[in-house]
Amino acid sequence: MIRSVSLKYARRSLLRHTRRTILSIIGVGIGCAIALVTASWIRGGAEMQIRAVAESGAGHLRIVPQEWRENREDSLRLVNWQQSLKEVDSLAGVRSMVMRARTKGMLAFGNRMAGVEIMGVEPDKEKAFNRIVNKGEITGRYLLPDDVNKVVIGKELAKRLDVEPDDDLYVTLVGRDGIESAMLRIIGIIDTGSGELDAAVCHVRLSDIEKLTGYTGPAEISVLLYDYKRIESARKLLSEKITDNEVITWMEVNPAFAANIKGDTAFTRVLVGMIVLVVCLGIASAQLTAVMERRREFAILSAIGMKGRQIIVMVVLEALFIGLGGALVALMLGGSLAHYLATTGVNLEAMIGGEFSVPDVLLDPYIYGDFGYWLIGYALGISICATLFASIYPAWKATRVDPAKAMRT
Repeated sequence: MIRSVSLKYARRSLLRHTRRTILSIIGVGIGCAIALVTASWIRGGAEMQIRAVAESGAGHLRIVPQEWRENREDSLRLVNWQQSLKEVDSLAGVRSMVMRARTKGMLAFGNRMAGVEIMGVEPDKEKAFNRIVNKGEITGRYLLPDDVNKVVIGKELAKRLDVEPDDDLYVTLVGRDGIESAMLRIIGIIDTGSGELDAAVCHVRLSDIEKLTGYTGPAEISVLLYDYKRIESARKLLSEKITDNEVITWMEVNPAFAANIKGDTAFTRVLVGMIVLVVCLGIASAQLTAVMERRREFAILSAIGMKGRQIIVMVVLEALFIGLGGALVALMLGGSLAHYLATTGVNLEAMIGGEFSVPDVLLDPYIYGDFGYWLIGYALGISICATLFASIYPAWKATRVDPAKAMRT
């Protein structure tokens, strides 16, 4: 009974003041649409950054020696890596995995020298795993499994050393038994379009790293998943099975990017909170004005027996209808823009101008927004919560109307 009476009066009130109702719905819709587009942009940007970091070599997950996270020593090697590899291979949702080892060294050609991190790789797997390799333009060719004492370097590094394919580089590094040196023939030069990234590329076979340093076995196993949202659950599963080594995520491999994504997420929450606050104030003001204008109506309803809780339900239902209408407007406006972002994207390289890169990561030039059914729940959640919260004070104020005083006014 309470619901039917309150619903009847709420519907009548909204239809009686159609202009105010429409303006309120549009106001809520525009505010929620801004929140939807911002969330779509930030979520899409976060996905792009995670994908770029993971596919640039870090992987979504990485298995490292127990002490690696504390000191990040290149000399550390995995314990019982065959078992770790077996556990990764049995994990559902794994897209690909690679084994690597790294060491710091000095490359020299004539009187020119350059310090670099030399990475030992599995050539066939690395080419499929690493976007620096499979998206960069290669002059010459990439490593093959049977290559010996061959190296692929970045274009900027080749420019500094003034070398080209088939030149021999003299490499010096610190191995297990002290200073080690060797000659490596350049078979390929990679051009990713990023000078900073190209200055750091120096790939040799994993077996060549073992021979040069004297440390046997891989130092890491990097893992790519099909779905980045399963990172934490996959890490937990692997950690339960792999006890000799440690399973970490891309966030621990590249904490700077992780901090950037967390900052973007925090910004989104603050912005949505501000939008909700503005919507609340706007709706509260409109409803409070409506309550003051309808004091005689509330007085008559109270006089003929309508309870205070029925009046509260009526005001709240009015807010609920406005919230639903605002969500619909938000989905039409914000959803359309979010769909555009998801399908067309934004060319950041063109917007920023010049080189668009960060160390160790080959970024996509386009950011695409995130688009999906989550937009419906997001729009409904923001608009309805905001309008319902905004209706609390006007609803309470409506129950405080004195019928005798209101009738005399």
